[in-house]
Amino acid sequence: MGEASKPREHILCLLPLPEDPKILNSLRRKYNVELTYKQTAYGAGGDGALQLSEISDETWLNTTILVTLWALPPSTELAKNLKLIHLITAGTENVSNTPVWNETSIPITNSSGVHGPPISEWVILQILSHSHKEKMMAAWQKKRVWGNYKELGALRDCVGQRLGVLGYGAIGRQVARICKAMGMDVIAYTASPRPTPESRKDGAKYIVPNAGDPDGTIPSAWYSGLDKASLHNFLSQDIDILLISVPLTPQTHHFLSAAEFEILGSKTNAFIINIARGGLINQEDLITYLKKPLSEGGLRGAALDVTEPEPLPEDNELWALDNVAITPHVSWVGTSYWERSFAILGENLENIEKGRGLINVVNRKTGY
Repeated sequence: MGEASKPREHILCLLPLPEDPKILNSLRRKYNVELTYKQTAYGAGGDGALQLSEISDETWLNTTILVTLWALPPSTELAKNLKLIHLITAGTENVSNTPVWNETSIPITNSSGVHGPPISEWVILQILSHSHKEKMMAAWQKKRVWGNYKELGALRDCVGQRLGVLGYGAIGRQVARICKAMGMDVIAYTASPRPTPESRKDGAKYIVPNAGDPDGTIPSAWYSGLDKASLHNFLSQDIDILLISVPLTPQTHHFLSAAEFEILGSKTNAFIINIARGGLINQEDLITYLKKPLSEGGLRGAALDVTEPEPLPEDNELWALDNVAITPHVSWVGTSYWERSFAILGENLENIEKGRGLINVVNRKTGY
């Protein structure tokens, strides 16, 4: 069959941001596609953008490839012509309770792999900001006070500290790359065992060039499991900084609670960083251990880009804790994010045209 006779893919983009003509025109030039872009509202709230209910049945039925953050056809009948759904995010919890997810076998791909560079830079920002008392120095500047360095207390640089990466995916691998360069030891934790050099490679998912740990050679030790005993063994390895970068699934909901914070506090007064999902942490237990004196096994601080719920209510106690940094789920933000996510789509358009397997396919059983 010649190129001209191949069926044209009808791509529908439903995203809560303005379209980027440069990215979309690049897809139109390179592939045999008809592309429709509709800016949708965030969640169920109205903000002047398109609501999901406004999308016609005809539009759904004409679509063969859907690019979306959370919006899916409301019924499997309207999804019958879909051959691919590409999620602009890595997480799938917003679509996992839909008929399309549970009652069809339409391949779903995600944007896992694109987050590493911006989120890792946010993580390093938080590590350095906390360890060098940036909050205190910023307050001095605001008050126009030439502070006394003795007020900073004991500052410890990163060399020799141990980073524990709970979830060694694209984000964890890029953070590990930078922290290793800063003189830190890195240990990794994954859901399934990675006993061989081959199993420790990043696999076939999208990898940002010159980023991450494609061969899995950075960690000095690997740990695994979804049971509490395995998790506790990992947390007991004198971790100074814990990066939480695992998906939120029924198995990982409140994966870190009082028992886990007790280990981290009593061993090293660890610093907690969560860039994944707020539901991974029992937030009340975290607050308890952040308020505990270090001499009694408290945590020395936390940097949270995600909370439970979001937005974090203004009366939540986390806001007032001096050893906590909170940002509104923005660690991923960067000008290259959308370009990289659409690069995954582009690679899969080529895979479809050439009859090859897709990359970044979500496993519906695990949710990632």
